Amino acid sequence: MDQKAEALNRFRAAEEKSKAIAYATSILFWDASTGAPKSGAEARSRSIGTLSGFEYEMLVNDQMKQDLELLSEQLDTLEEIDRRRVINVKKAYDRLMKIPQDEYERFSALTSKSATIWEEAKEASDFERFKPYLEEIVGYLQKFTEYWEVKGNPYDAFIDQYEEGMTAEKLDVFFGTLKEMLVPLIQKVNQKKDSIDDSFLRRHYPTQDQAKLSVDMLDRIGYDRARGMFKESVHPFTMGVDIDDVRLTTHYYENDLRSALLSSVHEGGHALYEQNIDRSLQGTSLATGASLGIHESQSRLFENNLFKSRSFLSFYYPKVKETFEAQLSDVDFESFYAGLNRSVPSLIRTEADELTYCLHIMVRYEIEVGLLNSTLRVEDLPQIWKEKMASYLGVVPENDAEGVLQDVHWSEGMFGYFPTYAIGSALAAQLEHALRKEVDVDACLSRGDFAPIKAWLGEKVHRFGALKTPEEVVLYATGEPLNPRYYGAYLTKKYSELYGLD
Repeated sequence: MDQKAEALNRFRAAEEKSKAIAYATSILFWDASTGAPKSGAEARSRSIGTLSGFEYEMLVNDQMKQDLELLSEQLDTLEEIDRRRVINVKKAYDRLMKIPQDEYERFSALTSKSATIWEEAKEASDFERFKPYLEEIVGYLQKFTEYWEVKGNPYDAFIDQYEEGMTAEKLDVFFGTLKEMLVPLIQKVNQKKDSIDDSFLRRHYPTQDQAKLSVDMLDRIGYDRARGMFKESVHPFTMGVDIDDVRLTTHYYENDLRSALLSSVHEGGHALYEQNIDRSLQGTSLATGASLGIHESQSRLFENNLFKSRSFLSFYYPKVKETFEAQLSDVDFESFYAGLNRSVPSLIRTEADELTYCLHIMVRYEIEVGLLNSTLRVEDLPQIWKEKMASYLGVVPENDAEGVLQDVHWSEGMFGYFPTYAIGSALAAQLEHALRKEVDVDACLSRGDFAPIKAWLGEKVHRFGALKTPEEVVLYATGEPLNPRYYGAYLTKKYSELYGLD
């Protein structure tokens, strides 16, 4: 056996073992999030820490370094799947190894402590308590970009971790387009925000009945419950530990019909992606989404563009009304459709409607870029946050908890993550536009038939997993690069009709 074949075999074996460890770690996390006894939290934490150490050692060692170097020199001779796997692992390996181990360990300890301090600061609505930790995190991230020898904007190194190929320059154009199209529209909608009543959504809706509707929707969109699991957790999430083991959760509020139903469909979009990756990728690091933005496009597409559409709700509302006959006896279809899609600027990102959501992301993006480029100071963030919220959304937080402290991401050093939410929302509209060229979407939705839609997404997006880059997936599925104007046009049409705008 030649050197390349030996290196490739070792690489595959190491990745297989790493995946097995990650599987076990994921199940521990799932257990902790879906009802495991709190008394066992410390034992689970120790186990996860030990397993994570094993996984790190499996991929970061001298033998792996030698194998990656040899295989990288012969990429053109590798099969497509192996070539992409080597490229991905080599990229992650190089980033990690350029950071001195002692600094990486200190940074990991800092973010672990910082997340706890953030929780305390948010509960007390006290940014000053969190400020020194965020200042230290930003300092570390700036130092990392020096180790990585980043050319151009330091932010590029961080967004690329979540959305390969994306840069601050591209994001400036992306958000600039959205700002141009959405800010005037939101201002017009705000003038008529009281014309739509959604108070009926906050009546009493028993959780067991909400659960039945959630399961029905998951079945309807094509989620295979025989190859997954559906439970309740504090925060809804999807976990694709394997193509044949894709789990998701939702959370029920008895005085909110909207929350659980939309989160179930949202997570269902993520789950469909994971379940429909081509089986040739099963067991490899490529059996996942191409990027966070691509993944988010699937959940946003099902939640907003499809489920909340007039076509689908005209079919589905009778079932909802039958389930909650007493609660919705005085609510006709038009009122339900309008109420479910109502737009009102909010302070909290996770509660934002689809029209205003991306502006919440824009606030965070501009702050992250400013911090990493040293044009903004951490100590000024509460005031900067208020100014940007007032400018973009016309609302101003009264305290830090509903302002600059509302998200956990910065306490964990996750700079570059937020833009993927906006990318996913915009891409959902672009995918819908392409989908409509080949599938009669309204006809399918009006009879509750998602099969043709699922098949199209499977062919154009799902089956590739992470085999293709995000840019390649978007180009293959839609025929052009990411274009936020489809999202702006979609929202303009929908909300102009909903609110009777000129």
